[in-house]
Amino acid sequence: MATTFDSLVTLPRQTRATVAAIDWERLALPEARRLRELGFDEGVGVEVLHRSRFGSGPIACRIGRMTVALRRTVAAAISVSARH
Repeated sequence: MATTFDSLVTLPRQTRATVAAIDWERLALPEARRLRELGFDEGVGVEVLHRSRFGSGPIACRIGRMTVALRRTVAAAISVSARH
């Protein structure tokens, strides 16, 4: 059984998860385009590696073999389910 988290923002560090959904409507067109170009889509594996110490700072996550920094507002639009 998979544990569902609200978004990448609430996913604990070093927890592997699968993208359950992306709320494309919450994202500006350039942000949505960038996510698609980086390979973010439903069903893709993702892992949060690091969070900024500041509440509104970026979140570093791994998708495939890439490490990507996302703004928290963008990460909040990505719903994930933890893999067990």
